[in-house]
Amino acid sequence: MTNLVYIGNKLKNKGFTATTIDTLGPRLESLGYNICYASSKRNKVVRLFDMLFTLFKHRKTTDLVLIDTYSTLNFYFALACSQVCRLLQLKYIPILHGGNLPVRVKHHPRLSAAVFKSAYKIVSPSMYLASAFKTLGYEDITCIPNAITLKDYPFLERDCNSINMLWVRSFSEIYNPTLAIDILKALKDRGEQATLCMVGPEKDGTLKRCKEYADALGVDVVFTGGLSKKDWVALSKDYNVFINTTHFDNMPVSVVEAMALGIPVISTNVGGMPYLIHDDDNGILVADGDLNGFVKGIDTLKNNPDKTSQMIKNARSQAELFDWVHVKNLWKALIDS
Repeated sequence: MTNLVYIGNKLKNKGFTATTIDTLGPRLESLGYNICYASSKRNKVVRLFDMLFTLFKHRKTTDLVLIDTYSTLNFYFALACSQVCRLLQLKYIPILHGGNLPVRVKHHPRLSAAVFKSAYKIVSPSMYLASAFKTLGYEDITCIPNAITLKDYPFLERDCNSINMLWVRSFSEIYNPTLAIDILKALKDRGEQATLCMVGPEKDGTLKRCKEYADALGVDVVFTGGLSKKDWVALSKDYNVFINTTHFDNMPVSVVEAMALGIPVISTNVGGMPYLIHDDDNGILVADGDLNGFVKGIDTLKNNPDKTSQMIKNARSQAELFDWVHVKNLWKALIDS
């Protein structure tokens, strides 16, 4: 049996949004891999020490270490863990996350080289990050998309006669959630009977600010807080436009899930989004922060039902490529190589 250590922020049970370690880990276990995880500690300093201790504790039995690697403060978790792996002569694979990670690599080349140059392999969930890393000199990139279990997302083709918008993300400034509220306000101001539901947990105080902003604009927004995957999928039946307002992005699973469910997607054209959404084919892309672009996109969906129907079907076909039935073979080939 192959023994893995998976390093990441395993905080789903602490009320945080599930991350890749929470979803990929169990799927790899289902393939027969034995996995030890670190860490579920809430305190960041304690979490880092738990990660390092776990690596040391399992140094003699571990065949491979997986390290979720982000562009923010958690980049330093990956840096520390990768260096311990080097000292202990453990093979490790950084799994890239976050559309802003190439900026981190560009601005901190030496620290980035310490993480990536000695890696056994590097895994990117998107062609966007893979391409960006190759431009920065990292050629050996394996592209394995974030997976969904397609059968958990019942396809329901919607019409857009009325506009009921859904936004699903953690409440953080980088995801620009106030733009979603501006879109609702713009639609209301011209007489649309539009609604907006925003699903996601608080991350940096942005949720509180969004509630205050909606009150200041005089629009009613449904804020559900964080929901389980099952609950937000059930809720999605009542919505017919998915808006992704982010400033930075990689290959967000929530967008893939919306495509699988049959909800037409309008997204900012940032990061990895054009690798997933092909404008006017399986979704609509608009410029970052472009309120009018979102409103025009909604008009396109509403006023062109045949085109919208085809867009929804194309999006479902794209989402099928992310089914674990296909993605698992890529992981098996990598780990067993």
